[in-house]
Amino acid sequence: MYETILYELSDGVAVITMNRPEKFNAFTEKMNKEITDALKQAQKDPEVRCILFTGAGRAFNAGQDLGDVQGGAVDFGGFLRNRYNPMILQFQKTEKPIVAAVNGVAAGAGMSVALACDIRLASDKASFVNAFVNIGLVPDSGGCWFLPRIVGIGKALELAMTGEKVSAEEALRIGLVNQVYPAERFQEEALAYARKLAALPTRAIGLIKRTMSRGLEMGLEETLEYEAFAQEAAGSTEDHREGVAAFMEKRAPRFQGR
Repeated sequence: MYETILYELSDGVAVITMNRPEKFNAFTEKMNKEITDALKQAQKDPEVRCILFTGAGRAFNAGQDLGDVQGGAVDFGGFLRNRYNPMILQFQKTEKPIVAAVNGVAAGAGMSVALACDIRLASDKASFVNAFVNIGLVPDSGGCWFLPRIVGIGKALELAMTGEKVSAEEALRIGLVNQVYPAERFQEEALAYARKLAALPTRAIGLIKRTMSRGLEMGLEETLEYEAFAQEAAGSTEDHREGVAAFMEKRAPRFQGR
């Protein structure tokens, strides 16, 4: 079905794997489009309760494949608007938890895509490089939006201006990633983490994601009103009723994502 990525569904988790290991999973136009389509597929599928996003081989993603843009002047603005912006927006529009399993280097747009995910897990062999400045460019693919919100403006400016590599340990210290696992068991730990999220009330998580994202752009009064709207929607779900019943009956809830 896909040429540049793999898509597998198991135990409620859709695993999307960027699959160009010989090129360190660098982006091409086809990969941008296939990732966008895969996210839409996962959003529509009621069997998908969580998305795990990772890379094949030794890298997570090394950024744009420069071989894919050779041959004449590049319209950088049009390039981003056509290829990357729709993909990044789809990460935000997908109202299911998206976990980045950063198995190796995440550089340039590869780092930006990891930032666009809701939660980041890293192998202890992983690293992050905001590499744009090294070729005289500006962080794109949402890098200027996500990074300061995740690590703060001061650290974000330092990482963007210097282009220095960040180790997994340092990424954890500054809040760039949520968890770090040993490389030898990284895949199983990341999948176990995703499965835990897949067992939670999916629609409530989608509403949490949407409300927090909007809250970043709204004042307190607007956010309080949007929380009330979101709570009305969450309160009408089967999972809410199951959660209350489980609490009253002193048992573990069995959420179905409905």
